[in-house]
Amino acid sequence: MAYDDSKIDEAALALLFLTLHSEFRAWKAVDWEVMGRLHEKGWITNPVGKTKSVMFTDEGLEKAQLFAEKLFGKHG
Repeated sequence: MAYDDSKIDEAALALLFLTLHSEFRAWKAVDWEVMGRLHEKGWITNPVGKTKSVMFTDEGLEKAQLFAEKLFGKHG
């Protein structure tokens, strides 16, 4: 089955948002290829390194919250 990378990226960013701590940091617990795409889109800082978390950019944090509400929010 072919997957839509854009939808995967939105879901991954939303999942990162659920691990948000220290205002802009999230735990790096997502596939490295996906993390690379999120970085290329300018939504997170470079995920490569020894730290166990990554920082959201301002745009990334805004989109992460939007995607989390869209994908995981309770409706009705």
